[in-house]
Amino acid sequence: MPLLRVHLDSDRSTSRRVLQLHQEGKIHHESREAARDQVWRRGHTPAGDPIFVGITNGRHDVQLLYDVEVYSDTVS
Repeated sequence: MPLLRVHLDSDRSTSRRVLQLHQEGKIHHESREAARDQVWRRGHTPAGDPIFVGITNGRHDVQLLYDVEVYSDTVS
């Protein structure tokens, strides 16, 4: 199944918290659900849970990065 990369705008403190939770083997539920919602808004159907892959290290704009498997019959 294809993967869709999702970029979520965030602030530095939230992004650090999400990264810390990921390193502890935990999940930041709010950002994971926001990634899932973004996939739906793009017109795709998620085939699994969003997977946190990292954060951008921009000076001003920080983003959380998630990969989400989507069903191939809904990919344009």
